[in-house]
Amino acid sequence: MQTLIHRDSRPWQLQVWISFLIAVFLCAVGLSYLPGQDLDRAFMVMGYFFCLSAAFVLAKHVRDQENSRAEGQLANTPMFRLVVWGGFFLAMSLTGWGLWRMEINETYKAFLGVSWLYLITCSFTLAKTLRDKHEADVSEARLAGRQSRGSADAG
Repeated sequence: MQTLIHRDSRPWQLQVWISFLIAVFLCAVGLSYLPGQDLDRAFMVMGYFFCLSAAFVLAKHVRDQENSRAEGQLANTPMFRLVVWGGFFLAMSLTGWGLWRMEINETYKAFLGVSWLYLITCSFTLAKTLRDKHEADVSEARLAGRQSRGSADAG
C-alpha cells in the first residue's frame, strides 16, 4: 500500500516567500518615509508588528482548532480563543484607526493601507505553507519509522 503525502510545489513555496518579502519591503519603505511626527511613525511600526504577529498566531490557532475538531479533541480553551481573535481584531482596528487619523496625504495613506493588508494576507499564506511543510515532514518521518520497524520485525 502506497501512502500519499501532499507537498506544496517548489514554485508555490517560492511565490509565497517572494510575496511575503515584497509585502515586508513595501511596508518598510512606506513606514521609513512616513511623513509626520515621530510618535505617529512609532505607533504605525508597532501596529504593523502587532498585526503581523497576531495574524501568525491566528493562523496557527485556526489550524489547531481544525485538527483537534477532526480528532474530536479540544485544542484550546474558550478564553484563549477570545484572546487570539480579540488580539487580531484589536491589532487590525488600532492600526487602521491610527492610519485613518494620521494627517498625511491620502495617496500615501492608501499606499500604507494596501501594503499593510497585503502583508497580512501574505502572512496567512506563509503560515499555512510552513505548517503544511511541517505536517508533511512529520508524516514522512512517521511513515519511515513504521517502515523501518516493519522491516526489523520481518527480519
